[in-house]
Amino acid sequence: MDQKAVFATVSQEFEAVNQTILSQLESRVPLVEKIADYIISSGGKRLRPLLTLLAAGASGGIDTRHYQLATVIEFLHTATLLHDDVVDTSDLRRGRPTANARWGNAPSVLVGDFLYARAFELLVDIGAMPVMNRLAVATRTIAEGEVMQLMNVRNPDATEAQYMDVIKGKTAILFQASSETAALINQQTEDNTDKLAAYGLNLGLAFQLIDDVLDYDGNTETLGKNVGDDLAEGKPTLPLIHAMQNAGANEAQLIRQAIRKGGLEDLDAIIDIVHRCGSIDYVRDKALAHAAQAREQLAGFSDSAYKTALMSLTDIAVQRDT
Repeated sequence: MDQKAVFATVSQEFEAVNQTILSQLESRVPLVEKIADYIISSGGKRLRPLLTLLAAGASGGIDTRHYQLATVIEFLHTATLLHDDVVDTSDLRRGRPTANARWGNAPSVLVGDFLYARAFELLVDIGAMPVMNRLAVATRTIAEGEVMQLMNVRNPDATEAQYMDVIKGKTAILFQASSETAALINQQTEDNTDKLAAYGLNLGLAFQLIDDVLDYDGNTETLGKNVGDDLAEGKPTLPLIHAMQNAGANEAQLIRQAIRKGGLEDLDAIIDIVHRCGSIDYVRDKALAHAAQAREQLAGFSDSAYKTALMSLTDIAVQRDT
């Protein structure tokens, strides 16, 4: 299945989720609605709510609670994007100016808070305490992951293990929660719930690894963000960590200095080093391994269009160029 076919598997349900999202963006404060609608409708892939629907279909069926759950997941994700763009002082996302670039930092942070609040109102409506607990833990873990990433900014001594902890917290944990909570609503067995959780976690890791590869192996037009953003912010992502370990002393020192000072002055030289050291292939191979681990988790589930789509998602995650 290609991405279009994967979405077609739950097209009607996805439209119901979109309607739920729009209805829950209503606010008595016009600016809240304007900013929330701007970021929600900005052309994101909505992979996390898609994952929720597919996991629900593969684990017993989709009902209206899953529409609410998928909306919660999208609101939590969008809130983190609003906050991240402020922290990272980003001015471009998905090919458009970020909300903070258009309206300023304070409104962006506060609308992110609004989306968090709306998400937990919806969780109360769903009325499943295990789901609420899991997403509360996920939200806390995302915040911890972002703080860990912040601590590593301009730190060329960050290790691969530290990097993996960061991307597990800031990205993969919400993928995990998206599939796990869908199974919890369906009251699946602990074993099946754990397998879908592991599927989501590994899918999220593969997705973020490729995201970090594209910062050195993509282009601004297709990415919808500036190539080299991570380097500009002094983030020691895995392509740089691997390159520093495998480059010559002078080249490794160049990367270390670039991480310490941030900026794009040495971007072209560093992209060349990253490619020559095999760092792009190393990170891609790591992403492929996590995608394979995700697929393994689905072995015990009955064959269905939902399972096929979940399998295809692992390929889409590692083969994309955006």
